[in-house]
Amino acid sequence: MTGFEQLPLGERPAGRWSLTADWVVVDTPAGRRLAPQGEVVIENDRVIHAGGRFEGEVAARHHMGAALIAPGFVDLDALADLDTTLLAFDNHPGERKGRVWPRSYVGRGPYEMYTPEDLVFQKRFAFGQLLLNGITSAAPIASLFYREWGETVAEFDAAAQTAQDLGLRVWLGPAYRSGGMIVEAEGHLTAAFDEARGLAGLDDAIAFAERWHGDPLISPMLAPDRVETCTETLLRRTMAAADDLGCPVRLHMAQGRMELDTVIRLHGMTAPAWLATLGCLGPRLLAPHATVATDDDLALYAANGVTVVHCPLVSGRHGGALRSFARLRRMGIRVAMGTDTAPPDMVLNMAAGMMLCRVVDGDIAACRSEDFFDAATVAGAAALGRDDIGVLRPGAKADIAVFDMADIHMAPRIDPIQTLILGATGRITRATIVDGRLSMRNGEVAGIDMVAARAAAQAQFDALVARYPERTLGHPPVSEIFPPSFPLLNGARHAT
Repeated sequence: MTGFEQLPLGERPAGRWSLTADWVVVDTPAGRRLAPQGEVVIENDRVIHAGGRFEGEVAARHHMGAALIAPGFVDLDALADLDTTLLAFDNHPGERKGRVWPRSYVGRGPYEMYTPEDLVFQKRFAFGQLLLNGITSAAPIASLFYREWGETVAEFDAAAQTAQDLGLRVWLGPAYRSGGMIVEAEGHLTAAFDEARGLAGLDDAIAFAERWHGDPLISPMLAPDRVETCTETLLRRTMAAADDLGCPVRLHMAQGRMELDTVIRLHGMTAPAWLATLGCLGPRLLAPHATVATDDDLALYAANGVTVVHCPLVSGRHGGALRSFARLRRMGIRVAMGTDTAPPDMVLNMAAGMMLCRVVDGDIAACRSEDFFDAATVAGAAALGRDDIGVLRPGAKADIAVFDMADIHMAPRIDPIQTLILGATGRITRATIVDGRLSMRNGEVAGIDMVAARAAAQAQFDALVARYPERTLGHPPVSEIFPPSFPLLNGARHAT
């Protein structure tokens, strides 16, 4: 490896420079190809060559050896806070474990569980995690369970600055909603709405989008929260604003039983069917997770150009699965990828997605590794209206991930894409380059000490868990909300 370790982290190398490796993923007019002993040449923020040996002049040539050089991943549901869904997988039902606001909590608030400084830190830590996993473009997502209502413009201004500092391409917009679910004292769920508050949140999101439009790394996105928290007026105005702004809209729907039951109770139909009656289905819409979508729902997605954001790891942890990745693609539905949980490991998500697809279809031939690799790169880019990210070709943005194909835990090695997805995790990401800038190398992220940040994140998470009784039905102690997997020895206190 010639001089690569000496390149300044967080900066663009001077002049025209190149990376060579045993394998390079190359996008050609005839389709995606693998280039053995390939080379990628970068100048400023662009790729000027991807393929075999470059015959022109370069200021420096860095040999990565037994590595795979590939387009960076596009994550359309990228975790941007501390992942409290980890608490939910073995502790349920959610409405009795602090995943739904009890009426008693709403009566005292609701209120912010984090300080403004906590929220700024969480975005910084999360963006660093994404870069560690070879993710170069992200549409962040965070939970509103722990917020007073929605996200704020101030925290997203800080998030935009963080993305610039660390070197991550992002689609940003503060989440807003018109309502939320409440669990009553006797345990049943009701939906409560404050439409004026939701519309004010939309106005703030539009102002944020207009202010950041045109930045090289920051693009606007409108992010109404979960579909059951939105009213007709909020959704109609959101889609109209997205058309004016030329930006995507992400809306979680067809993702779980509580949502399905609530939307049917409120509107007499499933969420995709309801949005169709409102004229709110279209190519701008990014729709995680579709795991409870009906055949009719999927037909509506296909007819209206909706992109399904597939997050197989978090879905599988909840006992759900897309039915199925292969089937949706056959229907003509674009399927892109998201992580939506910790770790934000796109490689692990592709592996989980392949397994779930084959199990659901009962067919080992239902999908292949390259199908998921394309979903995690070029399909996500297309969903965002971009053809210059998620690809490696002349003229593309220099958004690149380098994977270690000689990792000692990953043997024997076969085809590099198959080996990456079937035999690895994102932990073999050696380097992440965004917009021609070296944002991550060998576990070090520009602009943040990830070791210290990990300790700070754990302290924040522990403090949140300690406050869970405030926002849990009946206000039981933490030990009852989240009992240990095995009884603690001699009455010792539980440690996270």
